Amino acid sequence: MEKQRIKKISDLGNIGDLIFEKLTLLFAVSVFLLVLLMGYEMYSGSKLSIDKFGWSFLVNSTWDPVLEIYGALPIIYGTVVSSFLALIFALPLSIGVAVFLAEVAPPWLEKPLSFLVELLAGIPSVIYGLWGIFVLVPWIRSDVEPFLSDKLGFLPFFRGAPYGFGLLAAVLILALMVLPIISSITRDILKSVPRSQREAALALGATRWQTSLIVLKDAKSGILGATMLGLGRAIGETMAVTMVIGNRALISPSLFDPSYTMASVIANEFTEATSEMYLSALIQLALVLFVITIIINALAQLLVWSMSRKWKTA
Repeated sequence: MEKQRIKKISDLGNIGDLIFEKLTLLFAVSVFLLVLLMGYEMYSGSKLSIDKFGWSFLVNSTWDPVLEIYGALPIIYGTVVSSFLALIFALPLSIGVAVFLAEVAPPWLEKPLSFLVELLAGIPSVIYGLWGIFVLVPWIRSDVEPFLSDKLGFLPFFRGAPYGFGLLAAVLILALMVLPIISSITRDILKSVPRSQREAALALGATRWQTSLIVLKDAKSGILGATMLGLGRAIGETMAVTMVIGNRALISPSLFDPSYTMASVIANEFTEATSEMYLSALIQLALVLFVITIIINALAQLLVWSMSRKWKTA
């Protein structure tokens, strides 16, 4: 009798495990299916624009809703330039912050500073945008752009009227927004490097900063992944950039001139789309942004995963 009762309990446990396994598998697959459904819906909604413009949509420079001629090249240009320049500003600072938190800071200081860095990542983008309008843009207009124009005006990157609103403001605010993301992930990657690596370097006579360089070299794949995650955030950022970039579809080498990003165009013009072609062109732009973001984030996750797997194996 006791054996039968134990067998029933065991059978119920096996059934419960099976239900739990299938249910969690359903949840995981549903997320993947949701991404596919989003891609399909955007493709379906942009079919009119795709049929008319095809690949020329990506290389045409005219964005004219009146004549219903749509080309995304200036918008893609603004997105790519603002994101990559933001990374150039943010990456050295992010790595410096991460190295200090992971290698140098004492425990009593590391925890509050780490909390503050992660807190920056959680601030809503509209707050950054308001700060950009009332603090960053006036400072750029009155001090930064006149100084750059006076000292480096012979370069095409620093020519133009100092309006404040433009590509430079968007770059600086994006750099501030991606800095905590890259710093937090890089700190975690550095902490995942085995302590034996540090001890071996110190035993061979390396100084603290030389040891940090060795750890950075070991963690380079993970840092690259963190950088690409930051790039994905920069490319998809909407509100803060929209508020300071000037919102004009223009290809210009000058950082003083206004520009446009894919996310900004969609946020600004979607409610004004009065024709089917206009709406289809905006959805096609969203599809391009969707594909780029997925590719970047997939590569970043792959790099971070490969780094974590490497050290777990070690």
